[in-house]
Amino acid sequence: MDYKPAPIDTSKVALTPELLELTELLANHVHDVWARQRLAEGWRYGPERNDASKEHPDLVPYDQLPEGEKEYDRSTAFEAIKVILALGYRIVPPDRSRSSSSGHALPGQRDSCDGASAR
Repeated sequence: MDYKPAPIDTSKVALTPELLELTELLANHVHDVWARQRLAEGWRYGPERNDASKEHPDLVPYDQLPEGEKEYDRSTAFEAIKVILALGYRIVPPDRSRSSSSGHALPGQRDSCDGASAR
């Protein structure tokens, strides 16, 4: 196999403070989605990873993860946001007056992300 990864160049994309905040929210979400899937597959928390008994030490809330594990999720979120911007899309912060009490956009709020290409 002669696979040579060729991700889109995002090196010139800079994130605003608002998008850096979004990166952390997405990292938390990525972890929750991963954990939900593992739990649905019968995995549970264990102090060490054990594939045979389906135990994993990262089946904890995001804020309880070791910093290295958070960095893995942050990197995924960070690069996803950067490639969206590199492709010409815009990410527009939501109108805070229409947010839920948690500060996250309510379901169905489409104006928080402009899906039109800027090209």
